[in-house]
Amino acid sequence: MNKKIFQFTMITIVTCLSLVGATCGKSDSSDAGKGISAVADDKSQQDVLKIAVGSKDHTTLVAAVQAAGLVDSLANQGPFTVFAPTNDAFAKLPAGTVDDLLKPSQKDALKNILEYHVVVGNLTESILKSEFTGKDDELGMANGGHTKVSVKNGKVMINGATIVASIPAANGIIHVVDSVILPPAKK
Repeated sequence: MNKKIFQFTMITIVTCLSLVGATCGKSDSSDAGKGISAVADDKSQQDVLKIAVGSKDHTTLVAAVQAAGLVDSLANQGPFTVFAPTNDAFAKLPAGTVDDLLKPSQKDALKNILEYHVVVGNLTESILKSEFTGKDDELGMANGGHTKVSVKNGKVMINGATIVASIPAANGIIHVVDSVILPPAKK
């Protein structure tokens, strides 16, 4: 598999992981009409995995988390910040990317992509806005890589993916993002 397809596949997987936690819980009114389902009752007592599993907008992410063997990791104590791409975000990837990443032979690549959507710690949107004020600010991800964080017109962007909703969880927070965040190609 060439590097572009591999990167795209990894991004797709990470996006799926992020989406798992983003579909349950409260969302603010700015999420209306964006294709993101929200649950009216407070889901903050559920872990990020259970929130994602309960979301119809994160089925691709949940499938990726399962295929990568990350179910137990996301159900742990945490805290975790998960940038969860929606099904629509995964659909932006090149045709066949998600299917390729879900193959058993791509488990390590998928895991790397999904872990690129996770930060150890509970980083709310307010914290991200106050701590990452420069254009070259980077955030350390669970896969050992780093990604750019920026704030533009009051919106937080992670490597170009915009946070469109935030959902508190018992073991962290889920930020629903509009794109899969792909790690840089390994050299």
